[in-house]
Amino acid sequence: MPAIATDRAWTGLVLAGGRSSRMGRDKAALVWHGKSLLRHMIDMLCLAGAAKVVVSGDYPEYGGIPDVEHDLGPLGGLASVAAVLPDGPLLVVPVDMPMLSVDALRRLVATGARCACFHGHMLPLRLQLDSRVRDWLATALRLPQAGRSLHALHAAQGGIQLALPDGAVSWLCNLNTPEQWREAAG
Repeated sequence: MPAIATDRAWTGLVLAGGRSSRMGRDKAALVWHGKSLLRHMIDMLCLAGAAKVVVSGDYPEYGGIPDVEHDLGPLGGLASVAAVLPDGPLLVVPVDMPMLSVDALRRLVATGARCACFHGHMLPLRLQLDSRVRDWLATALRLPQAGRSLHALHAAQGGIQLALPDGAVSWLCNLNTPEQWREAAG
């Protein structure tokens, strides 16, 4: 994998390693505007300017990086990917947030912050991947579930929260259930 040479180059990460238990089937394979949700999210990160996009989850057709340890939530996926990526800016999106705005993703990346998200929402998340983050992840994954969260990561990295852009209520929706999916895709 090529190293990220400057702060202008960044890597996109799609978190797609969950069990999709509330949806009842693999969310990444759901079709959104003619393509899989996973493909849609990869394309969105590319449109936002990612130099590279990686997938957290067992998706060999996309070069996916399976979780080393299962059932650890987003941090488990992030830790598995962080172990193989070089240091540099990382923009993390969930696979189940298809209405995200490309402009908002660009805004997160442009902050240059060590860690940034939109007010009240941990994802999408801009994160400066380095040894400090990797060390924190290694420690956090050994904690009980209550101690291993994106909120805790954000706090430990001195994260900032950006004001919500216009229209954010609609594009920050996770589609976790068949009902939510039908409503959004309808």
